[in-house]
Amino acid sequence: MPTTYGSILFKEFTPRRDATVVKKLRSAGAIVIGKTNMGEFAAGYIGSAFGIVRNAYDPARSPAGSSSGSGVGVAANFAVLAVAEDTGGSIRGPAAHGDAVGLRPTVPLVSRFGMMPATPTQDTIGPIARTVRDAALMLDVIAGYDPNDPVTAYADGHVPTTYTEFLKRDGLKGARLGVLRVPLDPKADPQSDDYKKVRTVIDRAVAAMQAQGAEIVDPIPAPEILKHVDKLYTDNIYETEQAIGSYLAAHPGAPVKTLRDILLTGRVVPSRANRLNTNVGKTTSDPGNLSVIQRREELAQAVLKIMADLHLDAIVYATFDYPPGRIPPEPLTIADPAGVSDLGNNRRLAPLLAFPALSVPAGFTPDGLPVGVEFLGRQFSEGRLLTLGYAFEQATHHRRPPITTPPLPGEP
Repeated sequence: MPTTYGSILFKEFTPRRDATVVKKLRSAGAIVIGKTNMGEFAAGYIGSAFGIVRNAYDPARSPAGSSSGSGVGVAANFAVLAVAEDTGGSIRGPAAHGDAVGLRPTVPLVSRFGMMPATPTQDTIGPIARTVRDAALMLDVIAGYDPNDPVTAYADGHVPTTYTEFLKRDGLKGARLGVLRVPLDPKADPQSDDYKKVRTVIDRAVAAMQAQGAEIVDPIPAPEILKHVDKLYTDNIYETEQAIGSYLAAHPGAPVKTLRDILLTGRVVPSRANRLNTNVGKTTSDPGNLSVIQRREELAQAVLKIMADLHLDAIVYATFDYPPGRIPPEPLTIADPAGVSDLGNNRRLAPLLAFPALSVPAGFTPDGLPVGVEFLGRQFSEGRLLTLGYAFEQATHHRRPPITTPPLPGEP
């Protein structure tokens, strides 16, 4: 099947191999029914190959990205499961905006072989599903060592017999959860009406966790470094060009061979092209990359210290501090990446740490827009996160299908 990466440049490109996750899913008996659209070269919800992906709960609004098609496909009940990628939040964002479950695994847990890289130290693949159980079942299949992606050797010894063993209805009882109240998006305005709408939903979610026996630490301290998460993420521009070039070199049929080739065509949507331009000429040998590595380590130590000091099982926060935003007029012509971005983005913390994070449905705003609540854990704590998410899901049952895709005739 054609693999477009959301770009018209690859509209006729058919790889000669399957990704490892696809091989594993097929071997387990999964039926692959299609490929979904994604934000062009792994960002946003627009692309030159297809146009705009729209939110299943309100087609005038953002579905989040970059795995927007995967999120909408599951939200609209077109599929039970979808493969998604997460470099900066691309699993959890579409899940949150689609009233679905999205699990970003610890980076070395799932093979990326067959995935075009964006930022290899942050890139990972995981499930978007309608239920926590379905996400756990899919993780059972795709997790584990793959010699084609040597980083997965770090996962050896960290993969349980089955992740379903962690699905416990009383899993919140005795769990210590720290609530992060500081918005990680510097553009977020806690006084705005939209922010307050989401905050009300998150407050109810935290109360529901407490009612199920969780010990809540609210709020947790927010060290200064947390205020710079957004900048640290955008500063990490040193991996992409090399990684894309190496990936395309392994595909003889690729229509272009380098990031520069891609950009020189002038056919990538402007907002994505402008972001990709910042990666041109950068390498991991540049001094700026050392600064990024050092600051990421400082961030990891700060987060782990909070969790150790407060004896936390996970940190809890809104996946987005705002509901799905309205798609602007003519988004395919917008040059500024911020013009097609979702406000209140808290998803970038987990990728910078390479830690796992699970977004589950938290409820709806008064306008009927879905809100996701995210659990962040330590490396290889997927089982613990699934325990917490499953117990919350079973206690609240916030998942409901969108009215835009009603049952077919004869369906229950």
